[in-house]
Amino acid sequence: MKINANQLSSHLQNNLAPCYLVTGDEHLLVDEALDTIREAARARGFTSRDLFVATAGFDWSQLRDSSANLSLFAERRIVELRLPTGKPGRAGSQAIADLAEQTGDDLMLIVSGPKLDRSGQSSKWAKALDARGVSIPVWPVGLRELPGWIAARMRQAGLQPDRGAVAIIADRVEGNLLAAGQEIEKLRLLLGEGKVTAEDVGNAVANSSRFDVFKLVDAALTGDAKRALRILSGLRAEGVEPVIVVWSLTRELRTLATLTDAIEHGLDLASAMQKAGVWRNRQAIVRSCVSRHRHGVFHRLLKLANQADQASKGQLRADPWQLATDIILGMSLSDRQVA
Repeated sequence: MKINANQLSSHLQNNLAPCYLVTGDEHLLVDEALDTIREAARARGFTSRDLFVATAGFDWSQLRDSSANLSLFAERRIVELRLPTGKPGRAGSQAIADLAEQTGDDLMLIVSGPKLDRSGQSSKWAKALDARGVSIPVWPVGLRELPGWIAARMRQAGLQPDRGAVAIIADRVEGNLLAAGQEIEKLRLLLGEGKVTAEDVGNAVANSSRFDVFKLVDAALTGDAKRALRILSGLRAEGVEPVIVVWSLTRELRTLATLTDAIEHGLDLASAMQKAGVWRNRQAIVRSCVSRHRHGVFHRLLKLANQADQASKGQLRADPWQLATDIILGMSLSDRQVA
């Protein structure tokens, strides 16, 4: 059965299928659809989850083994499979189709991947999932629908925007939903919940395209310490609150720490990034940052970020901008340079 993404929540209120196939090229919407399915499954007793990322050379026997071990556990389990290319090959197609047949009250299968072309939609594995459960093609939000999507997103964040505020954000992000989500999060942090006017948006993010906190993070990830510190100086000169800068750095450090922990436990970086939800277009700069540092460095920087957060909120007598500088240098430079 096929349903639209906007029908998913109402579908899950009354039903929980044994299989779900979520496909699309808008990563934010795909991830949110997957989160919605997982939450509904957990509410119905699916407390265990096995995640597999079918990168090149993936061993499809792992998928078969996950169902074979089901009888050893009393809990309900989700098997989640991510297909980065959307093309599992002959062995993968058979493994997915076989596992779909074994799903039921105690085993759920969730498969996700990019938008499927005609051959992908007619493949054996896709047909098996569609016949056994629910297929959800996630379509991009068009430019005409973007203002409505932004307005709804802002209301979900506790903001009450007027038309002018929505229009400014829609113009800034140029159809990039991830950027729109980031803009909304920045507004929530800067303004708090409540009414938001066009003037509020203009005052809050007027010049952020020049010295944006997310560009700051990317500069640190790539190891360009001079550029990162220049952006930090620009943000400070523009009156950006340090809590915004610290929030952005902390969020990235959590991901980096998670990745190095996964590598320490034997997972390859490509699979770890897929599991952590690192966007494909950012994987190269994240990889370069991880490769410059030993395990434990990002955990140390997270402690520093916690101090910076407290300082930016007046809970600690310290300079949050100096702490942010130390964090950026720690991210940008290699361990050897720092030593």
